[in-house]
Amino acid sequence: MIPTETRIRLIESIDTAIAQGARSGTVCKALGIHPRTYARWKQAPQDKRKGSHTHTKRALTAAERQDIIEVCTSDRFKDSTPGEIVAILAEEGRYIASERTFYRVLKAAGLLHHRSNSRPARRSHRPPELKATGPDQVYCWDITWLPSQVNGLFWYCYTVIDVWSREIVGWSIHQSEQEQYGRELFESIRQRRNLEGVWIHSDNGNPMRGATFSVWLASLGMFISHSRPLVKNDNPYIESFYRTLKYHAAYPGRFATIEHARIWMGDFIDWYNRMHRHTGLGYITPEQRRNGEDVRLFALRNETLHKAFLHHPERFPKGGPKTWKVQRVVYLNPSNETKKIIHKKGA
Repeated sequence: MIPTETRIRLIESIDTAIAQGARSGTVCKALGIHPRTYARWKQAPQDKRKGSHTHTKRALTAAERQDIIEVCTSDRFKDSTPGEIVAILAEEGRYIASERTFYRVLKAAGLLHHRSNSRPARRSHRPPELKATGPDQVYCWDITWLPSQVNGLFWYCYTVIDVWSREIVGWSIHQSEQEQYGRELFESIRQRRNLEGVWIHSDNGNPMRGATFSVWLASLGMFISHSRPLVKNDNPYIESFYRTLKYHAAYPGRFATIEHARIWMGDFIDWYNRMHRHTGLGYITPEQRRNGEDVRLFALRNETLHKAFLHHPERFPKGGPKTWKVQRVVYLNPSNETKKIIHKKGA
């Protein structure tokens, strides 16, 4: 809130500049105020907003604030939390302020610190924005549980997906989560594809965050990124695949043996890569996306739509039918600025 004296001085300065030939808008801009604000101040420099000069009746006095600080720092309560202090004082018939007010006063005085043996909370930074303009640039991987017919017994499915094409580039099923199985999976992928320069994103599971495993991936020329703790949205492509997997009509729910799980998974991956028309790809298969067939297929669809528009233009919007567009760039964990750009392009 700008004091009345300051407003009067600004009005005088603006009036002087205008009298010397300056434009009011230019002067106001230079001083950082709006011309309408200047006009309002000219009529009444005082702040007439309701409550602008009122004093909150429930606000603590300076002596009461000091009393809170002295109580909290006393030998009796120096190792107690504000909640404990308020409760003990209430039992003794004394009330100074609420627990929340205690915290607020201590924070303002710089006396609020983490003191327990537990690890203090820390802010998790967003993973880096990853951009894929073609296949084999950005991978995601994760491990999901496949239930057996015995309650509490699961098989562990390791899966790697290409973010750009949504193709499953590698998978395996084992009886436990171990770093060695992750190595074997990526070693098998390396026999078929060049992994140098590929980004690999995963969550914070033990097999993914292992120091030796991370160093081994880096030795292959791969770059590593991880999701924030307990944030599933940081690894959406692999999570979306697992939803497609477990909500598919043919998903058995439980597997009799690990061999049963491997056979079924192999058939499902083959169907997913070669036959599943992916919604996020414009209803083409991951294999068609990888092979570049999406350009030809989208052109055929747009040609069909154009012919239909010429035959029955009244059945379409005035601007014509919405055409199919090839998505050449795919982002993983885009920044807020990138999201705005994507939204504008899609609008």
